[in-house]
Amino acid sequence: MTHTTFPSWPDVATLLVETAAGRAPADMVIRNGKWVNVHTREVLDGHDIAIKAGRVAYVGPDASYCTGPETQVIEAEGRFMVPGLCDAHMHIESGMLTPAEFARAVIPHGTTSMFTDPHEIANVLGLEGVRLMHDEALLQPVNIYTQMPSCAPSAPGLETTGYEISAEDVAEAMTWPGIIGLGEMMNFPGVSNADPKMLAEIAATQRAGKTVGGHYASPDLGANFAAYVAGGPADDHEGTCEADAIARMRQGMRAMVRLGSAWYDVEAQITAITEKGLDPRNFILCTDDCHSGTLVNDGHMNRVVRHAIDCGCDPVVAIQMATINTATHFGLEREIGSITPGRRADVILTSDLRSLPIELVVARGQIVAESGSIKVECPHLDWPQSARGTVHLGHELTGKDFELAAPQGANSVTANVIGVVENQAPTKALKAELPVRDGLVEGDDQVCQIALVERHRATGGVTNAFVSGFGYQGEMAMASTVAHDSHHMIVVGTDRTQMALAANRLAEVGGGITLFRDGVEMALVELPIAGLMSDRPAAEVAAKAQKLVEAMQDCGCRLNNAYMQHSLLALVVIPELRISDLGLVDVRTFKKIPVIEPFNE
Repeated sequence: MTHTTFPSWPDVATLLVETAAGRAPADMVIRNGKWVNVHTREVLDGHDIAIKAGRVAYVGPDASYCTGPETQVIEAEGRFMVPGLCDAHMHIESGMLTPAEFARAVIPHGTTSMFTDPHEIANVLGLEGVRLMHDEALLQPVNIYTQMPSCAPSAPGLETTGYEISAEDVAEAMTWPGIIGLGEMMNFPGVSNADPKMLAEIAATQRAGKTVGGHYASPDLGANFAAYVAGGPADDHEGTCEADAIARMRQGMRAMVRLGSAWYDVEAQITAITEKGLDPRNFILCTDDCHSGTLVNDGHMNRVVRHAIDCGCDPVVAIQMATINTATHFGLEREIGSITPGRRADVILTSDLRSLPIELVVARGQIVAESGSIKVECPHLDWPQSARGTVHLGHELTGKDFELAAPQGANSVTANVIGVVENQAPTKALKAELPVRDGLVEGDDQVCQIALVERHRATGGVTNAFVSGFGYQGEMAMASTVAHDSHHMIVVGTDRTQMALAANRLAEVGGGITLFRDGVEMALVELPIAGLMSDRPAAEVAAKAQKLVEAMQDCGCRLNNAYMQHSLLALVVIPELRISDLGLVDVRTFKKIPVIEPFNE
């Protein structure tokens, strides 16, 4: 496959100089727009942009002197000229799409640069999976930078992954052309306690002169936080309140603040800028996780910027948080993040800075989208068979695999229950009195069963526990092979037979998400690549995902973006309570706890 290539820098510099001097014609001129200058926080009316070899050669009041007969002229007609938007932290796999299809979905929304951490596929396929994501990313007509995953498993000793990432893997990846740094360092207790493996990964990244991503999912801002910052992570996106953002910025980190499909963390933290008056240069916007439905129906980084503005942020400051702040953090301020000479020509035309309609998108000097329609190809890799057929259960499951025996003689038990918190990644550690029937612990109208089914090594293992917050009614079950981060299979249901049906169905189709009710499959999203992604178009995947949402609602679920909550219930690095293939994990103490509290007759 081919994609647009440009001359090397010395030759590009010559072309840019000749164009800016008027001695050579520009390839493209965008004429008569309002220049949103993110370096000076100004909006300058009546400006032109001259583009040569995919980069900005000139920005000023009149580019007619470098406009030739073959120059493509775009009339801005007084619209705002905004730098292409950057997503500072995200996981492409969460969109259920390959890099090509993800790019195809977000380009019309004005995203021209992404900083992606493919740690989902790393947990399933190891370094091979990371390389496949990296290679397809480099084919795209926009900038997709890859962070080498740092933590597979995310919490050693508390989960089992398909593959483990080593410090040697990290050092190797740092030599790849598209690797921008180290993905989020989720093992924050390891860093705080000077774990040699975690510090070796950080050191390999720093030796390469690249950025170390952070993930400090703890409310403790004392000594443990200080130790984590001292270990080297340069940013963090796990803050949920104003104090988190302030603490990170004061310690020299970038506060990455997310609005994803289910994570609404901007409003609670942006007050550090809008009310406390802190310097916004160290405040960065990102999505973290967006599923295909959000991308197709609501947008991507344009949605995040609009939300920040709605939360009281000055529009140009919000744009800085999604452009130059991100570029500077990754050492790319001479490449992307602003409309200034030498930078890649990534430009959005919009008629309003507050509502931010994305009317025209230019990336690397070519029109890539207009009025919501993509205008370029997004090339695919030929994904190998080794990336497919990754669901191995060991045997066909039955309802008996999902039974949880009660202590002998008990009529009811006290259970530790995972409590889902709407619109946030953390859960609550709850306790519930649950009934016992025929020697088995049952859920009730508030609590249903959750199971983690091992799917990498065909062990046949099933961990059973309980979860509240979904509101499911009737005999149903939903299963997903997207189970951050170990990506076994999460099954949540009110009936053990339905749970077995759902799990076996995903083994049959090679991965994805399904929902069964009364023995009938109500929705299915096939994700054949690593059990995480589809190579079908985003609109097609989003339509199937919407049927899943509707099926969940028909079963009584009223949570916003409940599927995203479902998929994170195995993420054993975010408090308070999670499930893994090794048991129920209290993330406050990083210890396994019993599902059923000790019973005394």
